[in-house]
Amino acid sequence: LTKQDLWVKSPYNTYRNKGLPPGPISSIGQASLEAAMHPLQTEYLFFVAKKDGTHAFAKTYKQHLTNIKKHLK
Repeated sequence: LTKQDLWVKSPYNTYRNKGLPPGPISSIGQASLEAAMHPLQTEYLFFVAKKDGTHAFAKTYKQHLTNIKKHLK
């Protein structure tokens, strides 16, 4: 997802449109349903997808903002 993607004009772009899209975005699997019903207990509330495909996790919003500056700028 890039900043340009946020401005794509589509009824499925939930960054531009309030509410749910007009139809399914994708098909989920059993593992996704299990994860949604039984989430892991963690203190990490925020994440940033880094440019190398990995993620940086943070416990606080302040740490999250630091991760954004560190990994996305």
